[in-house]
Amino acid sequence: MALGSLFRRPTLLAATLALVAIVGVSPAQADRCDDIAKELKNQIDGLKISVNTGNMIYLTHPAAKELSLGCRGRNYSNELYAKTDRKPKPQFFELVASAGAIIFTIPKPDVATGSSRCIKRMGILRGDKVSMRFRRLNMECTRTKTEASIAVTRGKDE
Repeated sequence: MALGSLFRRPTLLAATLALVAIVGVSPAQADRCDDIAKELKNQIDGLKISVNTGNMIYLTHPAAKELSLGCRGRNYSNELYAKTDRKPKPQFFELVASAGAIIFTIPKPDVATGSSRCIKRMGILRGDKVSMRFRRLNMECTRTKTEASIAVTRGKDE
């Protein structure tokens, strides 16, 4: 009887449902992101998880200056960001392809082809910032005088 009278008040019922929704949904996103990071660590040699800050997990690897995994942004479901020297080495492309295949669950050659095309398109004619779409992945490559970077994302609706 006491429980029934407790839920007769609409504001109390709404507050209880809101609390259940918040508690039930929040850990799922972080857990999924942590699972992806652990899978990356287990399958890519030399990869280490360094810092976990909310929706970003920073990773380290000898082939990249910076490497991070972003989870659930405003316009994307997952993001892979990698930065290296201005002239990327084959190990960098291998790292991006391996990580992208695990994160986005698409074949490794597709990620390798898309990332290498994006980085190689930067130059005199197209400039230092190139955005392209390849196999349902959005790729944005930028470079400075000393570094080149790539951000690979997939939209929320895909």
